Amino acid sequence: MTRSPVDEVHLSRIVIFVIIFFILPASSCSGRARNIILMVPDGMGLANVTAARISKHGSNPLPLSFETLDQIGYQRTFATGGVITDSAAAASAWACGEKFSNGEVCYHRDGRPYQPNILELAMKSGRSTGLVATEAITDATPAAFGAHVPFRRCWKEIARQYIEESHVSVLLGGGKALLTAQEADPCGTAGDLLRLAQERGYRVVADRKELEKAVEEGATKLLGLFSDHTLTPEYIRKPESAEPRLREMATAALRVLEQNEAGFFLLIEGSLVDRANHENNFPYQVGEVLAFDEAVAVVRAWVDQDPKRKAETLLIVVPDHETGGFAITGPFSTGKDADGEVETAWTGKKHTGVDTIIWSSGPGSERLGRAIDNTDLYGIMADALK
Repeated sequence: MTRSPVDEVHLSRIVIFVIIFFILPASSCSGRARNIILMVPDGMGLANVTAARISKHGSNPLPLSFETLDQIGYQRTFATGGVITDSAAAASAWACGEKFSNGEVCYHRDGRPYQPNILELAMKSGRSTGLVATEAITDATPAAFGAHVPFRRCWKEIARQYIEESHVSVLLGGGKALLTAQEADPCGTAGDLLRLAQERGYRVVADRKELEKAVEEGATKLLGLFSDHTLTPEYIRKPESAEPRLREMATAALRVLEQNEAGFFLLIEGSLVDRANHENNFPYQVGEVLAFDEAVAVVRAWVDQDPKRKAETLLIVVPDHETGGFAITGPFSTGKDADGEVETAWTGKKHTGVDTIIWSSGPGSERLGRAIDNTDLYGIMADALK
């Protein structure tokens, strides 16, 4: 029996219906995500991306890992009271969905109420949570996702809230000296916060080997403090360094968080791109962007291991602001072995007010492939968690 063209059309429609409603995971159709991974190259501008790409590939135009995510858009970054944001106000816009003044961490000093942050929403839904940074783990960007404080330098209070209120599952970065210092912070919080974490059941680690061992032994609450302040910049890091690199911390965080079948929220910050740009230091900047991209590649490999996981994970790469006003002025030969020196220029050593690029993939990412305000990211992530 031969089928008519009409029969063929009906059959194809049935096949499409079956694929959409019975084979594709619900998250791929609804915009809901089991996991959200937010990756932040702090202070990175588009010219930093160009410089890192050419430094890595020379005349070969291969893109960096994050450049090949499915969606690309951009965000406005201004803070309350001015066009230039700091990391506290920028991260708070993402984490709490509204504008803040510079220095505020998801907290209005004038007494106005604020929304729960994304990490709190994830926790209430039964998901695990993690914060990873190459700066102090209580620095402004991670702080906005795990604390509410009036001043970004309330490091001890931020750590206390991580431990006792937000119950962050994984905390990896620097800043040991800030948590163990005897003096109180500007919020009046004192005491040894490292000891508090141990008392609350965190597995505390101090170097790469201890981190690997904790992960292998199935730790579910993990605090890694690998330096007194920031981690060592890539361009001066020694091969024998005991500090884990960003990609290794990302791997460890994923292995801990993936144990929760309900999913997780994970922030991974390449913090030192910002410091490099503040210093107008070209080798420093390129090293940090490439190290961040290595971490993105690790995360993408984890996501791509399982089609179901890929359909249920929203991955976002976005700088909070641009720093330094970096530009490539020439000649910058693209030959790997070329003799030409890189000619660069900077407009200053502070943050700028330019928009920043957003790269993304996964459920809900289609809403990021356009121009948005940084506060819009909150609603997109909150909807994905529903």
